[in-house]
Amino acid sequence: MLILKLRRRGTLENKVDYQEIAEFLKALSHPTRLQIVEYLAGGEKCVKEIWEELGIPQPTASQHINVLKNAGIICYKKEGVRTCYRIKDDRVIQILQILKEEE
Repeated sequence: MLILKLRRRGTLENKVDYQEIAEFLKALSHPTRLQIVEYLAGGEKCVKEIWEELGIPQPTASQHINVLKNAGIICYKKEGVRTCYRIKDDRVIQILQILKEEE
């Protein structure tokens, strides 16, 4: 599972796992996924709320949600027939804020 810190491998060189970092950044590298993360920064939302807010088809939303979920960026819980998502680690929100800052 991806965590948002630079993990050190147990090698003699004590190298950063750049592959893991690249996979995390790849999961965020689509405008729709960034919008989903920003929307979820406001709190937990069900999948229907996400696709309605973003104005995208439900299958498209589900595809992007799965990428974020598989990268460990968001997590979910079932509420009856509804599935609701939230940011797994608030540091993702901080990363998004940094990317949006103007110099």
